[in-house]
Amino acid sequence: MKRTLYIIIITAFILGLTFSGGCFLKEDTAVTNLQKPVTYKVAVSGTFPPFGFVGKDGNPQGFEIDLINAIAKEEGFKVKCEVTSWQGIMSALKSKNADILLESMTITDERKKEVDFSDPYFESTNYIMVPKDSQIQSLEDLKGKTIACSLGTTSDVTITKFLGKDYEGIKRFKKTTLAFLELRNRKVDAAIGDSGIVMYYIKSNPEAKLIVLEDINFPKEYYGMAVRKGDRETLQRINSGLKKIKENGKYEEIFQKWFNKQ
Repeated sequence: MKRTLYIIIITAFILGLTFSGGCFLKEDTAVTNLQKPVTYKVAVSGTFPPFGFVGKDGNPQGFEIDLINAIAKEEGFKVKCEVTSWQGIMSALKSKNADILLESMTITDERKKEVDFSDPYFESTNYIMVPKDSQIQSLEDLKGKTIACSLGTTSDVTITKFLGKDYEGIKRFKKTTLAFLELRNRKVDAAIGDSGIVMYYIKSNPEAKLIVLEDINFPKEYYGMAVRKGDRETLQRINSGLKKIKENGKYEEIFQKWFNKQ
């Protein structure tokens, strides 16, 4: 009888240790998972300075890079910015090779069919860039002229809509910088691009002797960060962080760094 009681006590003790150990293991694992920061892969093309470009060290930098890093710091997640071609950037998101698209992307109804956008983080429009001695003064004056733009951008859409899809004077480039270089080398009469990019290029290249033309026919545009359709968690984190850095002054600090430098 004593032997039987002894065996029961020992068995219960061993089972107790087993279950106890299992609970502690699950608890430790849960704690580890909670403490491990989420890392989002951010796709950037690096061809739209000052928003995003590849620095001398080979890494992406610019206004948008600083912006997503500030948001990540506020929300407690990490980001890994990876250079991706503009033409393949949507595919990268859909194939889950990227979690966030950060590419001076204008929020449009057409793009909303493919992705979900964050709250706007930048207001823009299109500007015309011409040589200082040019006779061009408005969008209307571009009729009959040659114009450079970046392929697939709202600048491309805008100028194509204005001049017609069969207009042969539009030269499209994979990179905005190449479109601007075409104007700088006087191989086209004008270039068209997003306002922030155009202004930064003119300020950074005074020797090119280029000026900006605004036109009221260009609509206002708003940039948003894109995530996969239905990815509410990522979207919520981005919007929450964006709101915080706008309220605490960090957004303005980053803006001044890239757009108001004299």
